[in-house]
Amino acid sequence: MIWKNLLVGLALLLSTTISQARADSDGSRVIQGGGTTYVTGGSGTPPAPVITKLGFHWRDGEGKFECLALGSSELAGKPGSGNFDTNVMYVTGKIVSAEIKGPQAKLTGIATVTGLGAGNNVPFTAVAEAGGPGARLTLTVSGLVFDEVIIEGAIKF
Repeated sequence: MIWKNLLVGLALLLSTTISQARADSDGSRVIQGGGTTYVTGGSGTPPAPVITKLGFHWRDGEGKFECLALGSSELAGKPGSGNFDTNVMYVTGKIVSAEIKGPQAKLTGIATVTGLGAGNNVPFTAVAEAGGPGARLTLTVSGLVFDEVIIEGAIKF
């Protein structure tokens, strides 16, 4: 009897979580975003500025995630150091689950990563807040955490 009650409770909990991510008029919830971000605190020692080109979407139980991190080929403070012309990391993968809780969406998936944290079938998590410039996204992949702020573009859900 206890196991039956636990299973019923678990089923109710799972259906509540799923309903949070599926609620639009056509029966699905869309989570999407794209644009340019900067990584707060930069990367490396001493820290060098990093921008990213970010794009993701989730709908009907599936989605894709892309994040290209660009650094400068010149040292910070040197002429040309504001040109983000070097691919330092690329994360491309499949979103396997999404959950919306209040003002944040949590996306989890599996990616191929090149550059920093390179590997195949690497788990990632992206926690995003809705909004335009100033909205945040925290990407955790390959044991690295990147706190990103949208400077152009938007995140919607």
